[in-house]
Amino acid sequence: MTGPDQIAERKMQFLFALRSKGVTDARVLGAMEKIDRGPFIRGYFADRAYEDMPLPIACGQTISQPSVVALMTQALKLSPRDKVLEVGTGSGYQAAILSQLARRVYTVDRHKRLVREASEIFRALDLTNITALTADGSFGLPDQAPFDRIIVTAAAEDPPGPLLAQLKIGGIMVVPVGQSDAVQSLIRVTRSADGFDYDELRPVRFVPLVEGLGRDTA
Repeated sequence: MTGPDQIAERKMQFLFALRSKGVTDARVLGAMEKIDRGPFIRGYFADRAYEDMPLPIACGQTISQPSVVALMTQALKLSPRDKVLEVGTGSGYQAAILSQLARRVYTVDRHKRLVREASEIFRALDLTNITALTADGSFGLPDQAPFDRIIVTAAAEDPPGPLLAQLKIGGIMVVPVGQSDAVQSLIRVTRSADGFDYDELRPVRFVPLVEGLGRDTA
């Protein structure tokens, strides 16, 4: 069994690892400290929740390593009044982090099971400013657009046009871009009145962004 002292030590090491990877935003570090990664990982890999590594979850998906979650969150430059769209709910961990930093988070996933399980965790943690929906995230969420911030947790060959269109003027989107079988680049897109500016942040590796809904119906 893992005792309270061991858990506290793991969490301290966890935060130190984030800082060593370049996470400097105090609000992001605070959110990462407050939201325990443990509940978002079930089964065989639960004991590795505080390690800085991606782990498999249901429906053939992964939960990103915490340093990547933190760096993507930091790149969004969130303010407390922002309305955020997340494409790719996965375990729900990224949305939970966002919920600490933004006014409202909409998160969509093509797998109904992932949305259901993440929603259960959100309720258990009393995260009332997250709305989780089963939808084809490649088309965004037109009914709630425009968004101050958009984060995509799956790789597209190019930033998806429908998502760019749903970004407010002055808004920021963070998205992995590249072929699914190669190392991708994390891109920050900033929308201005004249168009879009692109900044390449770092190499990453994500599952591909797939159109359509998942086959799981449970």
